Order: sequence, then C-alpha cells, then structure tokens
Amino acid sequence: MSYPDVFVRSLEDPEGFWLDAAGSLEWERFPQVAHDAERDHWFADGLINTCVNAVDRHVLAGRGDQPAL
Repeated sequence: MSYPDVFVRSLEDPEGFWLDAAGSLEWERFPQVAHDAERDHWFADGLINTCVNAVDRHVLAGRGDQPAL
C-alpha cells in the first residue's frame, strides 16, 4: 500500500486505520475503540505495557545484545 493510499484511509476510516495500527503492538487487552472524541482519549479500553513493546519483545526476538539506540 502506498503512502497516499495509507493517508487516504486514515482520513476516510480513522477508527479502522488506528485499530489496524494498534495491531502492530503487543497488548494485554486489545482496544475495541481507537479514539473517544468526547474525552479525547486514545485506546482507552485497551491495556498495554510500554516496556514490553519498547524493550522486552525485541529481547525475546533475539536482539537483546544489540544497542537499543
């Protein structure tokens, strides 16, 4: 999918776009709603561990000896 296609999808179906994007992360509880516009909360019903996504999953994938930055 080209960048223009991705951009158009983000405008035409923002909820689906962001839920698909959320799928690239590891969640303890995957969100059912991407954006609560009334309260301006993102993925409010989801539960995620930032350390798992930033560090742990890369160590488990065999990249633990590589520099992080």
